[in-house]
Amino acid sequence: MKLRYNAPVSLTFTIIGAIVLLLNQFLLKSLIPTLFTAPGRGGFSLINPVDYLRLITHVIGHANWTHFMSNFSFILLLGPSLEEKYGSASILFMMFVTAVVTGILNTLLIPAGLLGASGIVFMMILLMSFTNIKSGEIPITFILVVLLFLVKEVVNAFQQNNVSEFAHIAGGILGSLFGFLRPEKKK
Repeated sequence: MKLRYNAPVSLTFTIIGAIVLLLNQFLLKSLIPTLFTAPGRGGFSLINPVDYLRLITHVIGHANWTHFMSNFSFILLLGPSLEEKYGSASILFMMFVTAVVTGILNTLLIPAGLLGASGIVFMMILLMSFTNIKSGEIPITFILVVLLFLVKEVVNAFQQNNVSEFAHIAGGILGSLFGFLRPEKKK
């Protein structure tokens, strides 16, 4: 038996996130706040190129190992199946769009900075419910996941918890849109 790098986007994303967290923890203490956190409302400068980069890179930065593991356990669980169904390039594109949209929304609407891949996790969760969709059908599992997901996130949005429920909701909406709009990869 040999090892296979079976989900290049999911695996590479996980490795990069772990390296950034290690570097931040042991060598460059301000790496994540400086380069891997999307600015909050009022913190974005139109003339600072790093702020544009942070709208994308915030999904790589994580507050701690618990935060990292909670996101990447889902990414490593869902990512390989999604990469197989949609193709690695399509999943990378979906992750990029999710990062940009959640970064921009945070910069426009939320006063606190944003870091972590939870928007991508929720995009993948909702997208996964489309894996067995047939033309002209809406899976009941998708409807149930959306209902459970929305209720939980709306309830949690009214609690003081340092979690960006709006990023979860935005990621879930994007995953649903990708599921309806993205065809499977060509065999």
